Amino acid sequence: MKTVVYPGTFDPITNGHIDLIERGCKLFDRVILAIAPSTKKGPLFTVEERIDLAGQTLAHLDNLEIVCLNGLLVDFVREHNGMGILRGLRAVSDFEYEFQLANMNRAIAPELESFFLTPAEHLSYISSSLVKEIAAFNGDIHKFVHPIVEEALKTKYANR
Repeated sequence: MKTVVYPGTFDPITNGHIDLIERGCKLFDRVILAIAPSTKKGPLFTVEERIDLAGQTLAHLDNLEIVCLNGLLVDFVREHNGMGILRGLRAVSDFEYEFQLANMNRAIAPELESFFLTPAEHLSYISSSLVKEIAAFNGDIHKFVHPIVEEALKTKYANR
């Protein structure tokens, strides 16, 4: 069984993420969405909320598992019998950072591969940070996130 891990904070999960996950689920037997707590980044949603939002928006995928990522990514991939790491590249600016991460991961765990997918063109500019910024000012985000995520963002910012 070919398993890959798609790690990230997913704060919140966007249509760009969903596109990559759906495509990854077609390419691999099993995709593990590994959601990192990333408390240093000061996420808007708790890791439990992010796991729940991902679960609701991706319930249609039978070969997807959603879990919390704790510890070193390469150790996590090994523990879950993964063959590699799935990452998204939106723009050239992402490439340099992702290239560095891939090489570091290869140095630590040479048996693991890094797989890169680009999002559909109409989703390539979407980022969780931009979506949160627009939502914070009550802007229209329906094109960027699933309706469940849109509602969660509205609720989160209404209670701030």
